[in-house]
Amino acid sequence: FRDVSFAIHEGEILGIAGLIGAGRSEIARGVTRLEGNTRGQVRLNGEMVELRDYADCIERGIVYLSEDRKGDGVFLDLSIAANVAALDLSRIAGRGGVIDGRRETEQAQRIGARLKLKAASMAHRVASLSGGNQQKVALAKLLAVEPKVIFLDEPTRGVDVGAKAEIHGILRGLAENGVGVAVISSEMPELIGLCDRVLVVSEGRISGELSGVDLTETNIMTLAAPQGFPDAMALSGTLQ
Repeated sequence: FRDVSFAIHEGEILGIAGLIGAGRSEIARGVTRLEGNTRGQVRLNGEMVELRDYADCIERGIVYLSEDRKGDGVFLDLSIAANVAALDLSRIAGRGGVIDGRRETEQAQRIGARLKLKAASMAHRVASLSGGNQQKVALAKLLAVEPKVIFLDEPTRGVDVGAKAEIHGILRGLAENGVGVAVISSEMPELIGLCDRVLVVSEGRISGELSGVDLTETNIMTLAAPQGFPDAMALSGTLQ
């Protein structure tokens, strides 16, 4: 991607659309310093912040959820509690930096209840959970650091309809509580029904921004089509 500039406003859900390979995920991973040698500036509440790596992003409250839940989103062989605590162990450490098991469990129970996580015990391995509950653990891991901005890459991929609706409600609740939420999605209904604004990425650049009555499948498809593509309407309703 190149020459990309955009804003995420406090309390909104910003959608990021585009064909696979257009640069959607790369933009989010570049901002959060998870991929590549990104050049440019990031401002948080008007203040320019220096982000050298993902640890700096976490400290500033800028976090990213990977589309690869099992590969990058959660630690399948660890407990729910250990997963939730993973991004900032200092929050559940006791004297001498030793992890306090009680604090770890209480943190997971508190955030898990907020997300309606279904699990008999916070000691259960994440691998034992359904796809929807695994995704809630991945979200809980981000919420444990009290983020200001969240980038979510395909946040409802591989979950059932009920879990998808619950995750949408969680994201809207985060926005209503002042968190800036950016959702990368290949699903048209998700982009149109969930997001306040949608940026469309094509060939590594932002080709347009849509909101209100202009936020339609046709307009997204038209902006997503590579330059010179003969018929934007030939694209399917899911951006692939």
